Amino acid sequence: MPDEIFVKINGERHYLWRAVDHEGEVLESFVTKTRDRKAALKFLRKAMRKHGRPEVIVTDRLRSYGAALKEIGASDRQETGRWMNNRAENSHLPFRRRERAMLRFRRMRCLQKFTAVHSSVYNHFNQERSLSSRDNFKTNRAAALAEWRQLGAA
Repeated sequence: MPDEIFVKINGERHYLWRAVDHEGEVLESFVTKTRDRKAALKFLRKAMRKHGRPEVIVTDRLRSYGAALKEIGASDRQETGRWMNNRAENSHLPFRRRERAMLRFRRMRCLQKFTAVHSSVYNHFNQERSLSSRDNFKTNRAAALAEWRQLGAA
C-alpha cells in the first residue's frame, strides 16, 4: 500500500512516499520534491525491486499511481476505494508524533535517513497490544529489546 504525505523542510513542501504491507509495517520510504508520475514511478520501482511484485496494490485515488502502474504494467493489480488505504494512512501517525517532537527537519537527506531508521525501529517494537495477553506482550517486548541490544552491541 503506497501512500504519500506532505513534509515541510525549511518552509518548502516535500513529499514522503511510504509503502506499507498488509500488517501495517513500513517497507520502504522515499522523499521527493514532486508528487507526479515520475516520482511515483521511481518509488514503486524501488519498492518492487526490494520487496518483489505484490499481488494487490492498494492506493488512494491519486492519478500519479495509476499512470506509474500503467507504465510498469501492473495497472490490473491496483485497487482503490474508500477506506481501503486506511492502514497506510494510519502508519503516518507515529512519524508525525516524532516529527512534531523534533521540531521539523532542515534537510531532505536528514528526513530520508530519519524515516528509514524510524520505520525499522517502530516495526521492530510495535506490537498489536490489543491482540495479545499482557504476559505474551511482555515476553515479546523483552525479546525485541534483547534482540535490539544485541544488534547495538555488534
